[in-house]
Amino acid sequence: MEIRLVSVALDQMEYDALVVLAFEKENGRPAAFEWIEELYTSGELKGKLLETALLHKPAGLKAARLLVVGGGKASKFGPAEIRKAAGAALRLLKSKGARNIAFALQAGHDAAEHAAAAVEGAILGDYEPDRYKTENLDERKVVESFSVLVPEVAPLVEPARRARILAEAQNFARDLVSEPANRLSPGKLADRARQMAEEQGLECEVLDRERMQQLGMGALLGVAMGSAEPPALIVVRYRPDSPAPEGVHLGLIGKGVTFDSGGISIKPSENMDKMKYDMAGGAAVLGAMRALAELKPSIPVTALIPAVENMPGGRAQRPGDIVTTLSGKTVEILNTDAEGRLILADALTYAQRLGCTHLVDAATLTGAIVVALGYVHVGLFAADDALAGQVMSAAAAEGEKMWRMPLDEDYKEVLKSTFADLPNVGNRWGGAITAALFLKEFVDATPWVHLDIAGTAWLEEAKPFSAKGPTGVPVRTLARLALDWAR
Repeated sequence: MEIRLVSVALDQMEYDALVVLAFEKENGRPAAFEWIEELYTSGELKGKLLETALLHKPAGLKAARLLVVGGGKASKFGPAEIRKAAGAALRLLKSKGARNIAFALQAGHDAAEHAAAAVEGAILGDYEPDRYKTENLDERKVVESFSVLVPEVAPLVEPARRARILAEAQNFARDLVSEPANRLSPGKLADRARQMAEEQGLECEVLDRERMQQLGMGALLGVAMGSAEPPALIVVRYRPDSPAPEGVHLGLIGKGVTFDSGGISIKPSENMDKMKYDMAGGAAVLGAMRALAELKPSIPVTALIPAVENMPGGRAQRPGDIVTTLSGKTVEILNTDAEGRLILADALTYAQRLGCTHLVDAATLTGAIVVALGYVHVGLFAADDALAGQVMSAAAAEGEKMWRMPLDEDYKEVLKSTFADLPNVGNRWGGAITAALFLKEFVDATPWVHLDIAGTAWLEEAKPFSAKGPTGVPVRTLARLALDWAR
């Protein structure tokens, strides 16, 4: 899909469809384009967020159709809402066969960040996880171009370019998460990482089982024991042209369980097919690196993705086993379905050995975070207030909702083992917190943030602005973190 910025009069735009925004009444009068006033008068439109009305052959316009999209209250309308509105408009018009779409931003909502959000929303809205469908291929609808109407093009070219890079990186991550486990094993995920790194000019190294055994990554290797697919620790490096003056080296760590059966502590069969998404953290980290390769922050960034399958079998790890982590600490395995924290433990330790000074991990780690926050917010845990603030700021700027969770030492009381330094699970209460506290044992004094994305990495049902399936969260936040740090 071609993305364009245009600066022409609305009535001169010859497109299959023109999209305009309309808002709820504030101070007695709605903020809207003048020729759709009758929609308010008739009660057909109230301006609520993502409400739509489609007009054919609108009077005074050259566009074949006019789509009115509600923006809610104009005073609360910002980039996050524009992103959703653009995605919803594209998906609706695409389903009706529109090939060339123009999206008009109103005065007051036409700054660089708003135009960028419209570009992102359109690209993200255009995504469909249907690459393996073979029927009715000739009937698939395609949007050829999406134009954003702006007052002046030149100042917005760079923001639009940045927006396209971020959205395409997010869709890259979504593609990875969509892949079924028979087509994306740990080894094939490593191949995709190598390919991406080569295309983007990044360095990529993959540690195999033998190398991990030499290093002593007993926690990661223990999870992989039950699978016929060998594990891989993927390391992708971005190096700026000149060293960062403050000596910062950001480490991004993403959980890469390409399929999670639960192992010997096997999961129920219902919804197990969705467990291909258990590598969404790893996919997001790779997506962020893809974006950073083009956006070029001035700090070095290293990504680590421990990739495994968690399967039952004659060689599988058992409840009661004790493993020795790369850090030297021992862990008693009480539940083999609490595997993500084990592979992340070794990856976090290795990231510090590679010189990373600040760590952020993203993982579909616990069902408990979904109980706590539902499917709306990422759960953020932090051992460092400054880094937590930076991540929260980046997330707010990118419209990816996050909520900081407690990390009190009081919760650590349940992380006690008679036979080892740590158990890999506590009790059922505060499970997302105890999982984060387990990870904290492996970061020493290094500033660290943990993002539990179990409730936000996957949409259970399609939204007006997005297809069902992987979301690509938190690609944009991770990229923004590195870029803002550089500034």
